[in-house]
Amino acid sequence: MYAMKQRVTVLGSTGSIGVSTLEVMSMHPERFEVFALSAATQVELMLAQCQRFKPTFAVMASLPHGQLLADKMRANNLSTHVLSGPEALEMIASHEQVHAVMAAIVGAAGLPPCLAAAKAGKRLLLANKEALVVGGDVFMNVVRQGGAQLLPIDSEHSAIFQSLPEDPSTWPERVEKIILTASGGPFRERDPETLRFVTPDQACAHPNWVMGRKISVDSATMMNKALEVIEARYLFGVTPQQIEVVIHPQSIIHSLVQYRDTSVVAQLGTPDMRVPIAYGLAWPERIASGAKALDFRALATMTFATPDPHRFPGLQLAWEVLDGPVGSTAVLNAANEVAVAAFLTGKIRFDQIHHVNRDSLDVCQVSQIHGIDDLLALDQQTRAVATAHVKRMDA
Repeated sequence: MYAMKQRVTVLGSTGSIGVSTLEVMSMHPERFEVFALSAATQVELMLAQCQRFKPTFAVMASLPHGQLLADKMRANNLSTHVLSGPEALEMIASHEQVHAVMAAIVGAAGLPPCLAAAKAGKRLLLANKEALVVGGDVFMNVVRQGGAQLLPIDSEHSAIFQSLPEDPSTWPERVEKIILTASGGPFRERDPETLRFVTPDQACAHPNWVMGRKISVDSATMMNKALEVIEARYLFGVTPQQIEVVIHPQSIIHSLVQYRDTSVVAQLGTPDMRVPIAYGLAWPERIASGAKALDFRALATMTFATPDPHRFPGLQLAWEVLDGPVGSTAVLNAANEVAVAAFLTGKIRFDQIHHVNRDSLDVCQVSQIHGIDDLLALDQQTRAVATAHVKRMDA
C-alpha cells in the first residue's frame, strides 16, 4: 500500500484524454483518487463520472451548464460541489489538496488553469498543446518559478521524454536532434488537388487514433504536428533546426531522439493514449495502462516518408513562427482554432484552413510581449482577424 493516494484534478474529463485518464486511474485505486473534474458542455457524461468517482468538485465551463449539472446532482443525492467558469477552473487546478493536474482542455481556454497549476507547483500532466504554443517561454518561466513538475502527455512528446537522458543538463551536449513521427492522417496519399472536397466526417476519420474532432482535423492538415514542433522547442530547449518531422503511418514508433554519435533512441508501443497517461501519472515508476501490448511478430512493415509540402502546407508554419517575433506562435494557434471551427460548421472548405492561418500571420501585428496578459490579448485580436477572414470566404 502507498502512504498517501495522489489526488488528481482532470481538466477536460469528458474528452478522449480525460476519459482515458479516468480509466487508468480506476485501475489503480490504491494510488490515485479524483479530486476534481471539469467539462465544457457534456452534462450527462459529467454526471456519470461524478457518480462513479465522487470528486469533491465538478466544474462546467458556463453557468447554465453548471446549473443544469447541479440540479441533476441534487436529484441523484450526490455531494460533489458544482462550480462554473474560468475562476473555478483555476481553483481546482491550484487547490492545496491537489497533487497532480491532467490538463486536457482543448484550445487556449486551457492556458489559465495550466498557469494556475504551474504557479502552485503542481505535477502538471500537459495534454493541452496551447499552453506551450501560446505561452512559450512565458509559460515555461512560470513553471520554473512555481517549482512545478511538467510532464508531457502527447504521445510524441512523452516518447521524446522517455528517450532522453534522465539529467536535462546533459541534453545540449548529447542530443543532435529530435524526430517527431506523424501518421499523416487520413489524407497522406490523397491528391492535394482533391482536398477542397473533403468533408468534416472524412477529416475526422483518423486511421489510428481515437481523438476529438478538432484534434482530428489538425491531424488531417498536419497542423497538429506544427503545434507539436513548437511544443518540442519549449519543452526540451532545442533549436527549431534541431526538430524534424517524418511520416510513419503505422504509429508504432512514437518519436525518436538522435544523439551526437548518430545513435537513435526511440519509444515504441501501440497507438493508445493510456500509455503516456499512465507514464505521466506514475513517473518515474511504470504502471499498467490497460493498453494492448505490442506484438512484433504481428507487425506489418514499418515505413517512413517526408511530409509533402503541397498536401500539408501548414506544417512549415511551425518553423516560420518560431523564427518570428515572440507571440507569433499564439497567432498561429488562435487562427487555426477559428479556421478549424469554421470548417467543422461548413463555413469554409478544408483547404481554406491554411489560407485563414496564413492570412492571419500576415495581418496580425505582433508588438512587445511582456507577459500572459499580452499573449491573451494577441489571441483575441487574432481571433477577430481570422473570423473576419472566414466571413469573407463564406460570403
